[in-house]
Amino acid sequence: MDNEFLSRSGLTVDMLLCDAAQVAGGKLFVLGGGLASIGPKPQPLAIALQITVPWDRANIGHEWQIELIDEDGQAVVVNDKPVLMRGRFEAGRPAGLQPGSPLGVSLAINLSPFRLVGGRSYAFSLTINDENRPDWRVRFFVKPSRTG
Repeated sequence: MDNEFLSRSGLTVDMLLCDAAQVAGGKLFVLGGGLASIGPKPQPLAIALQITVPWDRANIGHEWQIELIDEDGQAVVVNDKPVLMRGRFEAGRPAGLQPGSPLGVSLAINLSPFRLVGGRSYAFSLTINDENRPDWRVRFFVKPSRTG
């Protein structure tokens, strides 16, 4: 893989906006995945993440943050608070796994419905260990309300 596509830590990330997501038994389950537009009414949303951790980064804690930003790159505020989620993950090496194998970490972040301005684009932007990459974003459009 070309080094320009690797993060400083060697992590790779796949993000998907969906209706709902769940992690069970180390597997990521997605319902209604691949949303590119929502609304105009508020609806439940989820962010499904599959993070690939290099073998040599096993058993190291990683801090993550996901922030909702608007099309101008500004933080979105709902009820006087920015839409922001934080957490931590660590990939362990399962017994019997061939040395050098990549390690997968699945995360599912489910959100309650909240209102966004219609006719605008937004993105959930992921940061891991203070690193934020353009490909660690999932963009979507909120359909405008129909009046009349």
